[in-house]
Amino acid sequence: MDSPTSADNQARGFALYVGLDEDAAAAAGMSLADLVHVLKDRVTQSAPGAKTHATIALAPRGTPGDNLELVRLALHDPGKLRALAEQHQPQNEPDGVVIDISRKKVVLGGVVATLTFLEFELLQFLVLREGQSVARQAIINHLWGLESGDAPNERTIDVYVRRLRQKLEPYPDIVRTVRGQGYRFDRHADVTIVFGQGPSPDVGV
Repeated sequence: MDSPTSADNQARGFALYVGLDEDAAAAAGMSLADLVHVLKDRVTQSAPGAKTHATIALAPRGTPGDNLELVRLALHDPGKLRALAEQHQPQNEPDGVVIDISRKKVVLGGVVATLTFLEFELLQFLVLREGQSVARQAIINHLWGLESGDAPNERTIDVYVRRLRQKLEPYPDIVRTVRGQGYRFDRHADVTIVFGQGPSPDVGV
């Protein structure tokens, strides 16, 4: 691989995305965390001054799709997001709903919806898992953190979803209730998604 260094830019590091699920890693005789530590140790041995940081991308068990592509999307790889943005680029100003991940806003019929920070983060969390049923506890863990003492109970998530739906009128059904499971974002003919940088659903290692 050629170096991207030029007169205007200097390479400062690199990212390596690995598409490998936990079951496949176990079949090879190690866990993903073990593999991460092996790779980090190898980098440290090869370049003692290098600093490293690794994350493991998570997705609900059984999520369809290529592992590498899911990892790139979950960790917001710029190249992957640019490709998605080109696929979903709105033509002029659509009349329906525009969910702009890059600018953290929702536009309904040309008018910006007055979503709170948490309401948008909840919607974004579902959008990035389009078609997947997301448990209420998973939403709590993402928005408030696994160890937060301020985390609400699951009933509170229902309240947040109800308020979000009210603000998405007349398109509240893009956030669907999955009985006994949680919530799901479904693609709608009147919904346009603009992808960009945002919080990654990942776990540090």
